[in-house]
Amino acid sequence: MRWCHTEVGPLERVLLRHARDAFESQELTNRTWVEFGFAGPPDVQRAIAEYYRFEEVLTGFGVRIEYLRGEGLGLDSIYTRDASVLCDRGAILCNMGKQLRREEPIAHDRAYAAMGVPVIGAITGDGLLEGGDVVWIGDDTLAVGRGYRTNSEGIRQLRELIGNAAGDVIVVPLPHWRGPGDVFHLMSVLSPIDRDLALVYSPLLSVPFREALLSRSIDLVEVPDEEFGTLGGNVLTVRPRTCIMLDGNPVTRARLEDAGVEVHVVSGTEICMKGAGGPTCLTRPIRRAND
Repeated sequence: MRWCHTEVGPLERVLLRHARDAFESQELTNRTWVEFGFAGPPDVQRAIAEYYRFEEVLTGFGVRIEYLRGEGLGLDSIYTRDASVLCDRGAILCNMGKQLRREEPIAHDRAYAAMGVPVIGAITGDGLLEGGDVVWIGDDTLAVGRGYRTNSEGIRQLRELIGNAAGDVIVVPLPHWRGPGDVFHLMSVLSPIDRDLALVYSPLLSVPFREALLSRSIDLVEVPDEEFGTLGGNVLTVRPRTCIMLDGNPVTRARLEDAGVEVHVVSGTEICMKGAGGPTCLTRPIRRAND
């Protein structure tokens, strides 16, 4: 079986961590939201309600949901995209740039063992890699953001582990933006929608990478300045030209729909906005059809 080797094929199987497990209790969120860099303490009951709606939309597309279990992983564990990377041969465990998230790849390893997903390796030592910086472009190109969460050694190890699965690896320098403590990944400014369509926030894209996308005949839908901070650019593609995005981004939604994209909207005040992670961040795709 080939595992997830694309960002845009029909989503079949995904790893999630439910809000009730990530946030655990109101007492915990009240006590730890500052150290995790959240904008405020999530309201746990509202977060659970938002998460149920998100699950409902996913299952409506026939997506099989697997859950990341275990206690004590912290608030950020709700963003399952980041602790592992998938390629055609299986999973690669990341080594988190954010120290508070260092236990999450271990939990991913246990989850993959239970699911029968092979783990082909892990980023170790001085290498840092987070899944939000790793994006499949087309059939055989991997774009990797080089920033505060993913370093050059992590990218070197990833190249070795991926091997021939990626015919080309594009290293994308990321901007300083709001500094080392900010939640900024490559997928903060790039969401593939189809093999020839991507949603981008160009002001924070490097010129060579933007040109590389265009040279591959990928049309770009631009996120306006006023909707970057409300996570308008972080959308989850569930099948080609069909995506899930956060409510409150009407201009981005209209631009996507003008490009022929079917958009499904969910609320994410508690599960997304406070932790600065959108629908893509909430999900670690395991299997997409037509890989």
